[in-house]
Amino acid sequence: MDERANLMNMMKLSIKSLIQSALNLGRSLDSEYPPLQQFFVIIEHCLKHGLKVKKSFIGQNKSFYGPLELVEKLCPESSDLFANIKNLPELKTHVGRGRAWLHLALMQKKLADYLQVLIDHKDLLSEFYEQDALMMEEEGAVIVGLLVGLNMIDANLCLKGEDLDCQVGVIDFSFYLKDTQQNDNEKHTDDIAAILDQKHYVEELNRHLSCTVGDLQSKIDCLEKTNSKINEELIAAKDRLVSLQEEHDHLLKETAQILEKSEKSVEVNKQDAKVELETYKQSRQGLNELYNEVWKQLKVEKQNRMEMEKELELQVGMKAEMEIAMKLLEKDIHEKQDTLVVLRQQLDDVKAINLQMCQKVQDAETALCKKNEVVTSLQAISDQMTSAAKQMEERMQKAEKARQSSEDKYNKMKMEFAVKTESFQQELEQVRARCSVLELDLKSEREKHFNLQEELQKEKSMSSSLQSELQQLSKLKKDFEKLQLEKNQLHKLCDEQEQALQEMGLHLSQSKLKMEDIKEVNKALKGHTWLKDDEATGCKQCNKEFSISRRKHHCRNCGDIFCNTCSSNELSLPSYPKPVRVCDTCHNLLLQRCSSNSS
Repeated sequence: MDERANLMNMMKLSIKSLIQSALNLGRSLDSEYPPLQQFFVIIEHCLKHGLKVKKSFIGQNKSFYGPLELVEKLCPESSDLFANIKNLPELKTHVGRGRAWLHLALMQKKLADYLQVLIDHKDLLSEFYEQDALMMEEEGAVIVGLLVGLNMIDANLCLKGEDLDCQVGVIDFSFYLKDTQQNDNEKHTDDIAAILDQKHYVEELNRHLSCTVGDLQSKIDCLEKTNSKINEELIAAKDRLVSLQEEHDHLLKETAQILEKSEKSVEVNKQDAKVELETYKQSRQGLNELYNEVWKQLKVEKQNRMEMEKELELQVGMKAEMEIAMKLLEKDIHEKQDTLVVLRQQLDDVKAINLQMCQKVQDAETALCKKNEVVTSLQAISDQMTSAAKQMEERMQKAEKARQSSEDKYNKMKMEFAVKTESFQQELEQVRARCSVLELDLKSEREKHFNLQEELQKEKSMSSSLQSELQQLSKLKKDFEKLQLEKNQLHKLCDEQEQALQEMGLHLSQSKLKMEDIKEVNKALKGHTWLKDDEATGCKQCNKEFSISRRKHHCRNCGDIFCNTCSSNELSLPSYPKPVRVCDTCHNLLLQRCSSNSS
């Protein structure tokens, strides 16, 4: 279910990016356009999901071109498309033919129609797909509905058989990571969740590939062991055949000598010759029986060798597939390294943005400090103006009081000092002039006071705007903290991916070291050379000479030749899983080693 959902989400993203790029580029795309290449990779993964594996002599075959061939039977209009695919001489694999079919169907703008015909005939698709496959479930119909939107795109594609056969279908998730960061800033958290799901999906694929690689390596090790055992058994059988043939020749020579001696002394030793002939016949019958048994064993071993050669050919094919899988794994590792480089570049961009935001915050704080200083200075000026206005009012009151007192004095002294009226009138005019001057000063001071009040209101509005900017700065600080958290999360993700890559490298190095150790053990096991039968005339332990009754036997551990009594013991060796013949000295040494290892 999770794999189908991930594939459907990736298909949505790829179709969306294709449509947007087509609108930006004039609705015409070529084969070298990266989003279009990623679309073909994703639809290939969708068609491969849930495919049934077909076994053959070479190995397991899993191609999505088989269900696509049904379109030719169900839709006669697609005959030209299949004819064009057959006319391409460079295509050698079914995967290349399937990719060419997808390219040509997109160029004809009938990709959705052809896949809809396949989905309508699920009874035919059940032969190629399992029940929980994407093409058999509802997600397949949804993807076909999404593909209808691609009919607005004009694709100019160039088909190359070598590229289609050798192309590695790996999804580049960094491309969609960039698009989501550039276009969907508001849905950032949802995109991160989707990206994490895609990352888990890729990790599961990598784990599956590592498990398959481990299984293939274990199978190769088992096959190498069985091959070495079979080769050793073949060598032993050949040695036995050679020894039997030599013994047979020796017996023939001895019989010829006996016949010559018997012809010379027929009259003298008739009875001895008869006894010897009887013993010879008995030994000859035993030798014939042994020869027949060895011949049957040879036939069985030849059959086993043919079967093992067939298995070896199959294993060679499996080894080639494993090498291809290892190359794919290396390419995945390189692509992951590229994605890590891209993520590091994005982290550097985020750091630069954070530095810019910090500089903006510092500039805003300095501007706030300056504006606060201006507000304090304006408040001090307004306080001074209010104090000056109060002083002017006190002066006016004093002037009015002085004017009233002067009028009283004038009324009192009017009768007494009639002569001095003119002087008093002049003084009154001077006082009135002073009063008018003071009134003008009061008006000017009041105007200044109103201007200061207006300036105060402006400063208050400026302070309110600065407070709003402060709030915005606090919001920006919160966003900055969120970005720092996201940066830390990305750092953690990068560290985890680097640890995963290091673990993969350690596993690969350990597996290579194990292979080298196994090869060295095999070389050490193969290092014992067998002694030839011609070189040994007597038993190495008891020094008794070999004859017809005392036969030669090889020790499977040291390779020397012993008699039956000195090599009657049997033990299982590393190169021989079944118990084989071992001499007495090797038997004692091996038992001592087993007891020391167990203790």
